[in-house]
Amino acid sequence: MSIRFAVFGSGGVGGYFGGRLAQTGHDVTFIARGAHLTAMKQQGLRVKSPLGDFHLQPVKASSSAQEVGPVDVVLVAVKAWQVPAAAETIQPLLGKNTFVLPLQNGVEAPSQLASVLGEQRILGGLCKIISLVAEPGTIHHLGAEPYIALGELSGDLTPRCEKLAAALRGAGIKVDIPVGGDDTSGIEAAMWQKFLFIAAVSGIGAVTRAPLGTVRELPETRALLVAAMQEIVQVARALKIPLADGIIEKTLAFLDSLPPETTASMQRDLMEGRPSELEHQNGAVVRLGLQTGVKTPVNTTLYASLLPMERQARARQEGSPSDPTPRT
Repeated sequence: MSIRFAVFGSGGVGGYFGGRLAQTGHDVTFIARGAHLTAMKQQGLRVKSPLGDFHLQPVKASSSAQEVGPVDVVLVAVKAWQVPAAAETIQPLLGKNTFVLPLQNGVEAPSQLASVLGEQRILGGLCKIISLVAEPGTIHHLGAEPYIALGELSGDLTPRCEKLAAALRGAGIKVDIPVGGDDTSGIEAAMWQKFLFIAAVSGIGAVTRAPLGTVRELPETRALLVAAMQEIVQVARALKIPLADGIIEKTLAFLDSLPPETTASMQRDLMEGRPSELEHQNGAVVRLGLQTGVKTPVNTTLYASLLPMERQARARQEGSPSDPTPRT
């Protein structure tokens, strides 16, 4: 059965997953802007992937949620720092039974969306994929098996989760639905497991400006990765998030399986002078550490070291001079 999707944020993540869903017959509208939107309207959407290239043409794409109207499912694939604004903007996409799946890095998107749209509409979610916009209208999947985990924030298994998972699996995407019932299950724990990986890799990659292969091979930077992850585990446990014993070793094994040229999106954004997810990755570790009384010296150092670059990027985006004054 075809599902009507809106993909809010059609970059490397939204473009890939939305493209695969459209390829398999679902009604997908991409919400985008600028040159990427223009290229999709004029030339369609191209996806280059180790799993097979494809070209969708024509493509349903718009800059306006109002123009699209209500859909069945909204995939939110904007950057983590754009989620609060997205929560307001996507409201015209919501019908009576519409639900929303956030795919951000970090752990705060579900609560941010729920505060505006209502908790009953929001699933927890995460994805794993290395992909980017190679040029307007073209998504390049570079590596990692495309994967989505999704689930009710309550931990229940519901028909809407099963229906969405079936659609994604039909599009060739690996899907898990973590459910409650033991000490290390549920979508919230799954989101923290990814957060453990992405915050450490992003922060250290951005500070060193080195690809993952270099970071994981040097004993000094590998030890830094482990220390950053240990802090995140301590914060999670202070918040009563059930992370399994051995999660750091499991994360390192996944890290070692990735292509050596891998870089995280936050790292690429900072290196290229764009606003990044720093506040929602290492910054979130620092904030939650202060909230729970857990010391986070490694993540604090990463955050403080990268904050000047982040401030400069945001000042450029806002069209104002860079302000070097420290802020809390």
